[in-house]
Amino acid sequence: MDLRIFTEPQQGASYDDLLAVARATEDLGFDAFFRSDHYLAMGDGDGLPGPTDAWTTLAGLARETSRIRLGTLVSSATFRHPGVLAIQVAQVDQMSGGRVELGLGAGWFAQEHAAYGIPFPAKRFGLLTEQLEIVTGLWGTPVGERFDHAGEHYTLTDSPALPKPVQASPLDASRAGVPVIVGGNGPTRTPRLAARFGAEYNQSFPELADVPGRIARVREACVEVGRDPGTLVQSVALVLCVGRDEAELARRAAAIGREVPELREHGIAGTVDEAAARLRELEAQGVQRVYLQVLDLHDLEHLQLVAEQVGTQLR
Repeated sequence: MDLRIFTEPQQGASYDDLLAVARATEDLGFDAFFRSDHYLAMGDGDGLPGPTDAWTTLAGLARETSRIRLGTLVSSATFRHPGVLAIQVAQVDQMSGGRVELGLGAGWFAQEHAAYGIPFPAKRFGLLTEQLEIVTGLWGTPVGERFDHAGEHYTLTDSPALPKPVQASPLDASRAGVPVIVGGNGPTRTPRLAARFGAEYNQSFPELADVPGRIARVREACVEVGRDPGTLVQSVALVLCVGRDEAELARRAAAIGREVPELREHGIAGTVDEAAARLRELEAQGVQRVYLQVLDLHDLEHLQLVAEQVGTQLR
């Protein structure tokens, strides 16, 4: 099972904070460093020193790390025009030597759009679908050919479809592309998008009892479009809170403003053995990759504990 570190910088983090976590992620043997793509803190926090842009951050980390995968969980289709997003992601992929992944979703947080003057249409699923068509279409267009798109939301005319990512598309090795992560909990449309565009289907903070059913639905969607369901990676994102003993667990829970019983019920949380058992349970349900949501970015000892005492049990 791949274990990835997932951060929420909008809650209050500088680039240097994120760099420290990314370096720890790499040094401790985790598979990847991912971050949310938000511009406004949620809850009661002040969000100081203010938001950091996801793709600006990842561009910096691309040059300051060497092994780990880098990406968003997930970028909002409302934030960037798809042509610009395709250029940004392809460039960061080049800067990283081919280590980038793109999580893309429809967006949901209306307040951050209002706070920064970003349009937030009531219906966004069509917007997301066209963005996926355009981004993957631009990357996959052979060099020397042109790309056109005429849709309800976007029109691209005679595009040279440059630059290209370093990586080949996981869905068609003859074309350029980066792995696309399609996330969401919708029962029908999201699985269909994942089957069509995704290298990975992600469930973000699901009720644990719902995980197998959602995996089954997305596998059915793959069969419907003639795709081998085994080619779609299954992942979940869950909050992380682990302690060597109950006192350390309680201290870490308090630091992120959460209650221990709730964390144990919904996350990768508890003692070292409890966390390992929860991960093995998910693996048995068909989950291949887990994003460990780290909310206290200054507690690097937490990452070390998980790497050395939880991760080793899974190996």
